[in-house]
Amino acid sequence: MAITSTLSRIFSTLAAMASTRLELISVELEEELLRFSSYFFYTLIALFCGGVAISLILLLIIILFWDDHRIAVLVSMIAIFGATSFFIAIRLKTQILNKPRLLEHSLAELKRDAKLLFPDEQNTEQQNQPSGREL
Repeated sequence: MAITSTLSRIFSTLAAMASTRLELISVELEEELLRFSSYFFYTLIALFCGGVAISLILLLIIILFWDDHRIAVLVSMIAIFGATSFFIAIRLKTQILNKPRLLEHSLAELKRDAKLLFPDEQNTEQQNQPSGREL
């Protein structure tokens, strides 16, 4: 009877741990989805508003310089907007590469749980690995 109650407590503890980890994974996935959708939404709004503003500014500048320097104005605008889009693309790439890893906290908690549940296996694996000092 004591073995049964001990096994029951072990399995209930394991089930509670698994449930907690799944809840953590769920929360992290929801946060990532919200982060992505907010990035996407604000990017669309910014692109639309910026596109309208830039189009109107370009039209105004071209009208102002139509008689004298229309080609020079168009070439300089192309250069400015090309360089701006290049730098924005680089910054966006940097932000995407530096974002938090998906399920980072959940994976860390699972590794910690594995070390607590199976400490002997972790020690034997470390002992079996050759050190860098051996030839």
